[in-house]
Amino acid sequence: MKTADPIQQQQKQLSIPQPSPQPPQRPSWWQRIRDRTPLGWRQLQHNRSRMLVAVAGIAFADLLVFAQLGIQASLFDSNTLLIRRMQADVIIRGSQYLNLSTPTTFTRRRLFQAQNLPGVASVEPLYIASVDWRNPDTRQEARLTLLGQNPEHSVLDNPDLDRQRELLKIPNTLLFDTLSRGDYEQVVARLERGEQVSTEIERNTVTVVGAFEQGASFATDGTIIASQSTFLRLLPRRSSGQVSLGLVQLEPGYDPEIVAQQLNQLLPEDVQVLSYEGYLQDELDYFAERSPIGIVFGFGATMAFVVGIVIVFQILSTDVNDHMAEYATFKAMGYRDRYLLVTIFEEAVILAVLGFIPGLGLALAQYTLVSRATALPLTMTLSRAIFVLVLTVVMCGVSGAFASRRLRSADPADIF
Repeated sequence: MKTADPIQQQQKQLSIPQPSPQPPQRPSWWQRIRDRTPLGWRQLQHNRSRMLVAVAGIAFADLLVFAQLGIQASLFDSNTLLIRRMQADVIIRGSQYLNLSTPTTFTRRRLFQAQNLPGVASVEPLYIASVDWRNPDTRQEARLTLLGQNPEHSVLDNPDLDRQRELLKIPNTLLFDTLSRGDYEQVVARLERGEQVSTEIERNTVTVVGAFEQGASFATDGTIIASQSTFLRLLPRRSSGQVSLGLVQLEPGYDPEIVAQQLNQLLPEDVQVLSYEGYLQDELDYFAERSPIGIVFGFGATMAFVVGIVIVFQILSTDVNDHMAEYATFKAMGYRDRYLLVTIFEEAVILAVLGFIPGLGLALAQYTLVSRATALPLTMTLSRAIFVLVLTVVMCGVSGAFASRRLRSADPADIF
């Protein structure tokens, strides 16, 4: 039997392609994070008392920020709550108007002139004033907003007002806001039983014949609504020809912005005409940018942010100084500054999250207590909670950046 040539067999073996070795796969970023030693967390755990102090400081700073932002939002919401319920597409106001708490007046003739513009369905006058109201039970005086409206048409989008506005045709009667600030439990209970309540406004006897829900604001303790005739009877110095606002409703298909521009061209310069959305935004801009109280709350939130930066900076700076020898050892072993900086920022982020949780819990309790005491619409929103969380992370990140400046310039030779 013929045997194969060894040389030919070796050539065949050499001709078989051998698989090339595959380069090792680089681990993904998630694997690198998962397998990384949490050095920052372990350093925080090493000195738990210091960590608790840092968490308490961040929680306190978050509580201050929540308080300032919450009360500022309550200022915006409470002082525009009446506007948000107005049934109007376009608003006519005086040229010297500042805000709804202190409205100026203008002649009622402008409303009749506006009625002649095509697209205008109706124009209703609204009389507004702040009056001294005497609590029927405690006999203590409070400052309330008095609205004078046409009993035939409700100026506010409120089912209770629509159901009871016929009662306003009776002279010296009014509807009372059950969410007013003050002790009105007995008054509300009597109104719910269908009873009438007598009290005084500007030394005039009036009768409360119904109730509705509106809410207090920073300017006044609540709202009461009367007919135009009762309003003028309670305030004899006010003339029926001087109105506070003109509420314009348009026919379907007309753009409020365009109609407002046309009315501004049609009417004299003693009035301003805005669309409903423009009027609401102008009111918000007043309290945010021109009102002292709005500016104070914004400044307070900024100062709380600065306080948090200082607190976290002190904690992280002390931690860096205490572990400077260990960081220098890492650098001598070949670790780059980036690894050490990531460790510092890891501590900052962990402190931010740990401090935010109790800060949020304290803020919720704070909102509940303040809302009950002041009758202001103070509630926590998801957007505000997320904003403060991001602000806390930024606050701690800035503190970590300041605290790590010495670390970047450290030389192992200088330490050892």
